[in-house]
Order: sequence, then structure tokens, then C-alpha cells
Amino acid sequence: MVEPVRKASRKVWRRHGVSEGLRAVPEETALAITYNGGTYAVMMGTPQDYRDFAYGFSLSEGVVASIDEIESFEAVEFDDGVELRMWLASDKAESISARRRQIAGPTGCGLCGIDSITEAVKPAAVVAPGGSFSFDQIMTAMDALAPLQKINVETRAVHAAAFWTPASGIVALREDVGRHNALDKLAGALAQGKVDAVKGMVLLTSRVSVEMVQKTAAIGAPLMVSVSAPTALAIRMAEAAGITLAAIARSDGFEVFTHPGRVIADASGQEHGHAHIDVA
Repeated sequence: MVEPVRKASRKVWRRHGVSEGLRAVPEETALAITYNGGTYAVMMGTPQDYRDFAYGFSLSEGVVASIDEIESFEAVEFDDGVELRMWLASDKAESISARRRQIAGPTGCGLCGIDSITEAVKPAAVVAPGGSFSFDQIMTAMDALAPLQKINVETRAVHAAAFWTPASGIVALREDVGRHNALDKLAGALAQGKVDAVKGMVLLTSRVSVEMVQKTAAIGAPLMVSVSAPTALAIRMAEAAGITLAAIARSDGFEVFTHPGRVIADASGQEHGHAHIDVA
């Protein structure tokens, strides 16, 4: 069993002197996604939540429309990585054979192996209207995120993706050295739990790139909030997908870039300063 966290020896240099000791660091390993015996993708990621990652990746990539189309799953560990084996119905397996590609790239690369510009910037799914969220609800959700990031609390070196609802708080949280992997793991967890994503928001600890918007749209969440900033293409994609994109979330607030109507005044009737920025 590959452990997600290791202890590494290191020498610490400070202005007041030098010391030695151990530091917790996240493990990183090759994760191979296979369908019916053929390799579809190889990603670098944290060796944890294998089923969540395999199912979420399959959904966000459009390999399957539902996890019910995955007939079986098995995670097989080797010395140099983990193979995530899935078996699909024969008709579905035939349809992915034309799309199969080898992906070998750096951690967190969400576009490695895509051989078409059109495929890379394909339109995201349009989410359902969903409800509205108050300033206080969004702040409460983001405040709850950091304490639950167990690996990051220990290592300060991984990303997290979580899902929050007004009724239940944080429903699920997944961590990974790759931000795309963390979101795929979250998608897989939500799919297995039959969670209705239209009732809540996706929370991210990473920058918002176009692939993160596409994956959030595949989940079906109407609102995504991140501690970091979005790219211009991510803003355009969120606008087209009907997603409210809030970013640069800090202790005193956040900025809303698309579909600001979902963010409403708090219980006191006070409206907080949200920025809506149009990107040409």
C-alpha cells in the first residue's frame, strides 16, 4: 500500500543557524487509467482515493455519461505506479478506442496529450440555473475548507477540491498534488454518493484554468469559488457555461467574475463589494 505522505530528511538553513530533521512531504506516483485492458491516460498524482479519481476522470473526460457504465474497477499497485483498471460494456469500449491516447506530462497538466486545439477548448456543459448563495454562505464555506485538508495541513504541498451545500456544509473534500486530479476525485466521490450538485458550490485552492471550469460544469455545480485568480479563458468559459465564478477569496471577501446574480445580499440586507469583470 503506497502511503500518501512520507517523511523526508532535510537540512534547514536559517539566519540564526542550521539544523536537521524530518519533514512530511506528499507522495507522487504515476496513475495509469485503463479501459478494457488498454491504457487511456497516465497522470502523476497522490496515491489515494483511486476509485474516486478513476470515476471522476471518466466522467469529466466524457468517456462515460454515468458511473453505471463502468462494469468493474480495480486498482493494481506496481513498484513504479498504480494501474486503475476499468471495464466498460463492449459498445462503450469500442467508442473510446478511437479517442485513446497516451498522456505523459508534469503534475497538474490538464491538457497533456490532447492533439486538437478544438478538443482543448471545447465548450463546457451548461449548468442548471440552481439557487442563490449569500456572501456569508460563501465565506462560511471557504472558512471550512482549510482545516479539513489533512494532507495539506501536514505537508503544505497539495491542492484540494471540495463541495459545500447550505444544508450539509462540506459534503466531500479530496486532495492531490495535481489540482485537476483533486477535482476529478471530487467528481467521482459526488457521483458515487448520488449528490445533486446543483444545490451547492465547488471550492478550490488553486488557480482557475479553463479545464477546472470544464470539470466543474461536468459536475453540474452552479457556483465555483477559489482562493486564487482565474485566467481570461476560464472566465469566458464560465460565462458560456452559466457558472458563477468567484475567485481571489480572502478573509475579507472575494471577487465575482461571471453570473453575479447568484450571489445575493446577506441576512442583514447589506450587499458586499463583488466585482463583475467582462473579458473580451
